[in-house]
Amino acid sequence: MNDRPRSDGKAQAALVTGAGRGIGRAIAIALAECGWSVVINYRSNAAAAEETLRMVESAGGEGVAVRADVGKADERRRLVDEALRAFGRIDLLVNNAAMAPRERRDVLETTEASFDEVMTVNLKGPFFLTQIVAKAMVKLIEGGVIANATIINIGSVSAYASSANRAEYCLSKAGLAMMTALYADRLAQHGIGVFEVRPGIIRTDMTAAVKDKYDRLIAEGLTPIKRWGEPGDVAQAVVAIAEGRFPFSTGEVINVDGGFHLRRL
Repeated sequence: MNDRPRSDGKAQAALVTGAGRGIGRAIAIALAECGWSVVINYRSNAAAAEETLRMVESAGGEGVAVRADVGKADERRRLVDEALRAFGRIDLLVNNAAMAPRERRDVLETTEASFDEVMTVNLKGPFFLTQIVAKAMVKLIEGGVIANATIINIGSVSAYASSANRAEYCLSKAGLAMMTALYADRLAQHGIGVFEVRPGIIRTDMTAAVKDKYDRLIAEGLTPIKRWGEPGDVAQAVVAIAEGRFPFSTGEVINVDGGFHLRRL
């Protein structure tokens, strides 16, 4: 499914949401190192996105930064239009943009406003962005512009590990896991593979606020591999999928979590 011939001689193009920093930035750079062109999507931090763009170009790739809020329908459409205008193709979509609740609250105190905001960014946005991109990918494949395509959702161990003070985040990631299965089922017939990369404890801005907690838990053996994950660990998994190293797979979850998912006695 994902053997990656370049049917028109042009570099393959990836759209990476939330690529201004953290995991998204690492993914954009890793793809550029492999010769990909990258659309660097960001929501608000233009300076960070421009820095990612410079890094992509230094890594040997071509890039373009596009500001768009994936939680808004008109901006999703514009994002895809600008990606196609820039490179004429989308071979890979990486749904990475996500947010934690602005305030951690006990599940008994979760507000509808926080629930709606997190679910819009983390689940509704990726679902409908994938819908738009998938339709474009099918047309590109049928038109012979690309041979196949891939969609990768960046999930979280929070899809199954309860954090009762950020229920909306856990629910959004659990939904993303089912979204992966749904699109994998529907798009396989078109030569589009859909995967979830599921990070564990990764050193990012999102986890900085709980660094001391996770330092202690890791030291106490929370994960068999006793270290923090780095954004580059997630990026390498994305590259492995994007470069077609799982040609007879779709709908798979690739854990990048130091072995957190293992049940141990």
